[in-house]
Amino acid sequence: MLYDVTIDGKKYRLDLYRVDGRWSCRLDGREVEVDAVLARPDVLSLRIGNLAYEVKSERIANDLQLSVGSTRFAVEVRDPRSLRGRSRAEDNQGPKKITAPMPGKVVRILVHQGDEVEAGGGVAVVEAMKMQNEIKSPKKGTVQKILVTEGAAVNAGDVLAIVE
Repeated sequence: MLYDVTIDGKKYRLDLYRVDGRWSCRLDGREVEVDAVLARPDVLSLRIGNLAYEVKSERIANDLQLSVGSTRFAVEVRDPRSLRGRSRAEDNQGPKKITAPMPGKVVRILVHQGDEVEAGGGVAVVEAMKMQNEIKSPKKGTVQKILVTEGAAVNAGDVLAIVE
């Protein structure tokens, strides 16, 4: 999984991948030995080389903040693959497919076919790497079709639902 990460204005390219059941990390093309455990919701225990860190995440308004000890960082994470298929914000006409941003397991469907949803309203919850991610509607409309069931395994890009 490839991500563009901006920390306090500085940009990085992060590539996460699994090798022999363990996660590996490449940061700006450089291999980094990382071991990560989700200690509790919004708290990640990281070991980078021989150093250990506790990283706390907090969403303030629409901004993501990470704290390491008493130091706080403004963070923005983007999946470059998700930018390819995005249309302009003013293009809200017609049905929109809601896709899984990463491989995982559908743990909850939050709406039913025919329900009205707001732009940014939750549609489903996908669990990936022991973290639950709420998948949101890109527009206000009616849930036309739900294409997955709870417990289903999904790949990145799989269509979960359609909103019209």
